Amino acid sequence: MSESIRLSENAAARVRQFMDDQGGLGLRFGVHRTGCSGWAYEVGLAREIGEGDHVFEDRGIKVVVDGKSLPIVRGTEIDFVDEGLTRSFRFSNPRVTDECGCGESFTVDEEPAPASS
Repeated sequence: MSESIRLSENAAARVRQFMDDQGGLGLRFGVHRTGCSGWAYEVGLAREIGEGDHVFEDRGIKVVVDGKSLPIVRGTEIDFVDEGLTRSFRFSNPRVTDECGCGESFTVDEEPAPASS
């Protein structure tokens, strides 16, 4: 399974549009715990690259993923869909084993080990 994060041409174009309007280094992509299935995606503009971040590049766009999210999102392809009144990023993550009924959260085949402090 590939570790990289890939962007469709539509997703790359949308990120470029945000960067042209608001600046930034690229796309910040990760997850947070939520919902009935456990994880939800987070996307935003990357303003900096921190210690522990992993940087991928696809279609000329940097994709910045924090170290805690990487085990959950590795291999994900990000698309951007514009359907009628709905415009959103969509994710094809080979690690997802189940999604909640509303599609807002998901589970993966293997939970990452907790970070030691």
